[in-house]
Amino acid sequence: MKNLAEILENIENLRVKTALHDEISLVAASKYVGISEIQALFAAGQRIFGENQVQALKEKMANAQNSEIIWHFIGNLQSNKINQLLACQPAMWQSCNSFSLAAAVNKRLNFTLDTLLEINIADEISKSGIEKSEAIETYLKIQENCPKINLCGIMTIGAHTDEKAKIQKSFEETFKIFENLRKFGAKVCSMGMSSDYELAINCGSNMVRLGSILFK
Repeated sequence: MKNLAEILENIENLRVKTALHDEISLVAASKYVGISEIQALFAAGQRIFGENQVQALKEKMANAQNSEIIWHFIGNLQSNKINQLLACQPAMWQSCNSFSLAAAVNKRLNFTLDTLLEINIADEISKSGIEKSEAIETYLKIQENCPKINLCGIMTIGAHTDEKAKIQKSFEETFKIFENLRKFGAKVCSMGMSSDYELAINCGSNMVRLGSILFK
């Protein structure tokens, strides 16, 4: 496991250098690790963990038995898993990828769920998310029609390529959408993973989702 303190220091240095953020949140993407690795990272000071699968989230929440861990759901939510997810009551649902899914979740909610709208910024078939041209309209539609979903901002995965310029462009386009949504209450721009989080922060991300770099 790479030193968490080193990564946090690097994030803080990037924050100061860019002067774009008051704070940058680190979500530990724990999809490929077990509860012992999660507990070790928690002991080192990490508090927010993100899971991609509802069943894994449920099991890890139960096995962790630690109310101080803040759990985010960051994966694709299937409609037949909505009830299971809501029973877990995650602190944030980062991957709302359509109005219809938002409406279905809203209908079953008995609490207010902090949520991010997922944008498929590079328009890649392999990824879920709203098309960038529809992002603002969908965001506002969810706000208007889904009162139990508290939209806090947006999330994206950078372009899947080795070309840094293309990845940077995808982050810059996402940040422009985020800037346009700030007047509607958007506060979170979640983008950047282990391989590209530094670039994402330079482009405006204030929440990064790191997995392999934390759990090596």
